[in-house]
Amino acid sequence: MARSLGPVLVASAVNLLPFTVFSTFLVPIAAAIGGGVALVGGLRGLGGLAALVVGVALAPLLDRVPRTRTAAGGLVLLGVASLVGAVAEFAALVVFCLLVGIAMAVLGPALAAAAADRFGHGPAAGRAATLVTATQSLTAVLAAPVVALPALLWGWRGDLVAIAAVSVLLAVVLARRPGPPVEAGERVGYLAAFRALSGVRPLVVVALLRTAAFMGYLSYLAAFYDARFDLAPGPFALVWSLSGTSFFLGNLLAGRFAGAGRVPAERLLVVALVVASVAVVGIFFTHALWSALVLTAVLGACHATAAACLVTLLVRRAGDARGAALGVHAAAMSVGTFAGAALGGVGLGLAGFPGAAAVFGVITVLAVVVARYAR
Repeated sequence: MARSLGPVLVASAVNLLPFTVFSTFLVPIAAAIGGGVALVGGLRGLGGLAALVVGVALAPLLDRVPRTRTAAGGLVLLGVASLVGAVAEFAALVVFCLLVGIAMAVLGPALAAAAADRFGHGPAAGRAATLVTATQSLTAVLAAPVVALPALLWGWRGDLVAIAAVSVLLAVVLARRPGPPVEAGERVGYLAAFRALSGVRPLVVVALLRTAAFMGYLSYLAAFYDARFDLAPGPFALVWSLSGTSFFLGNLLAGRFAGAGRVPAERLLVVALVVASVAVVGIFFTHALWSALVLTAVLGACHATAAACLVTLLVRRAGDARGAALGVHAAAMSVGTFAGAALGGVGLGLAGFPGAAAVFGVITVLAVVVARYAR
């Protein structure tokens, strides 16, 4: 399966690289344009806002054109955005963040849907879609050294130019890659596509809540390890790798088992969220480093399992509207990312880490309730 999806998986990895460069080299980028780190770092929020608006607006249209052509267009836009970012001016970075957000809103769902289409409507379709998300999670773990080492040779601007070149090359490959044609009689109208998604709406709500709990927790993980265990950024990078590796393995294995029908995806989703609700509260109350590390790995694996189950169920239930379903799913995760960080900050400000634990615990429990309803 991985061999047959080669270009799609590589494109899913490239999808995350522009913002990885932006985060990794935030300090030198801010220095290059003469702005503060907080101001420049906040520009990434524009990408999330653009991804939300465009993701919702274009979701029904993803099923009206061949997925590979949609993905090729997203890659070209990603390449243009990377070249604009290399200009290193404040206005250019604003455009960069907006364009990357738009490209990701189109590219991610199109790639997952294209992978599923290659295997029809059977169990393998869900496995193929989750393999795309697993590749993205692995990229999040390995991308920092991948972009940092070449930057020693040509700097962060060179990284962006290289990403632009690879994006355009992949766009050509995908545009020439055959995909199932979309017959005129099968095209669903814009409003009809949204109505057709009624069966997956609870899953989208679960995706929003799950993302809010997990991404909010990750937003304050470094602060927690620093305050509780006096862990400097260098050693904390190992903690981040632990979390990312457990997420990748959980996503890969859960996608394989749920997609193959060996374990009911609905049941596995609920179990993973129940364990995550306990672990996210427990980690903020632990005072032993070893138990914190164990809970960090458990949380990564549980949320990865839930994410894989959601993608599997969306592909399975949406049928021919899987592109629209995955597009709305991506938009929901964009909302969850920023909502989780904001709500976690409120809890942390009011009651410290116990307050953050309460916020993330309640959000995850709500996800459990909706997931049970979604069964």
